[in-house]
Amino acid sequence: MVSALTVLFIGCWLAGQSEASRELPEPRPSISASPSGVIVPGAAVTICCQCRCEARRLFLYKDGIQIQELDAAGDGGEFTIPSARREDAGFYHCRSRSRSEPEPHDYLRIVVAELSYPKPSISLSPSRGVTLGRTVTIRCECRCQKATFLMYKLGNLDVRRWFETVGDVAEFTIHNVSRRHTGSYSCQYGTKLDPSVWSHPSDPVELMVAGGTDPTQPGTAPAPTHSGSASPGTGAQGRKSPSAPPETDYTWDNIVRLALGAGILLALALILAEAAHGWRRGRR
Repeated sequence: MVSALTVLFIGCWLAGQSEASRELPEPRPSISASPSGVIVPGAAVTICCQCRCEARRLFLYKDGIQIQELDAAGDGGEFTIPSARREDAGFYHCRSRSRSEPEPHDYLRIVVAELSYPKPSISLSPSRGVTLGRTVTIRCECRCQKATFLMYKLGNLDVRRWFETVGDVAEFTIHNVSRRHTGSYSCQYGTKLDPSVWSHPSDPVELMVAGGTDPTQPGTAPAPTHSGSASPGTGAQGRKSPSAPPETDYTWDNIVRLALGAGILLALALILAEAAHGWRRGRR
C-alpha cells in the first residue's frame, strides 16, 4: 500500500510543480489613436494603450524604441502629442513588460501629412444595405496610381485598415457581417511619390445591416465563415476580431491534465492490486 500511495503523491506533486512553474501568457496590450485618419502637421493626436492585465505601468514604443511610460490605472493609459510633426509618423506599439507577455503583434501606424490630394470616392457593394451573415465590400477609388489607402470607421478607433495597390482602387471586404459593423466608414490615400502629402477624407458612407438573428450575439448559432476572410474588426495592426472563436489544440494545460489523470488512474490500479493481493494472502 505504501508504494502505491507514494506513486500517487509523487505524480500529483510533479503535476502541481509543472503547473505552478509555467506562467500563462498575459493578454497583449492593444493600441489605438484619435483621430483615426491622417494627422495634419500641428494637430493633436492621442495614443491610447489598453491592457486587461495586472500591469500597473504600460510602455509606449515608436519604431521599436521606448518613448513613454504610461500609468495603466483603469486598464489603460494615454499619450497625447499636442502638435504633431512629420517626425512623429511611424509605427507604435505598447508593452506591459510582463515576463509572460508574448511578443507584441498590435502595431499602430500614424501618418502625419498635408492634406492636398482630392478626396477619394467611396461606395458599398451591395449598396442598399446588407443582411446579417452576408458579405459586403467597401470600395475606395482615386485618380492616382500606386496608392496606399487607409480605411477607418468613424467613431471606432479600433477599425483601421491599410491597402497598397498598383492601381487606383482598394477594396475592403467584410465577411459574415454582424450588427457591430453598422456605422459610417471613410478612407484616404497617399502615394509613394510624395509621402508627405495625402488626400482629404472621403465623404462617409453608411453601412446598414438588416436581418433577423445576429450570429455574433450570445445564444445564437454562428453564420458560416469563409477561409482567409478579413473584416474591419481587424485593424491595420493585424488585430483579430473579438468575435473570432478561439482555436482548439493540444495545449500544455491539456497535456498536464491528461498526464495527471493517467497518473491517478495508474496509482488507483496499483492500490487495488495490492489490496487484492493482501486479501488473498490473509485468506491463506
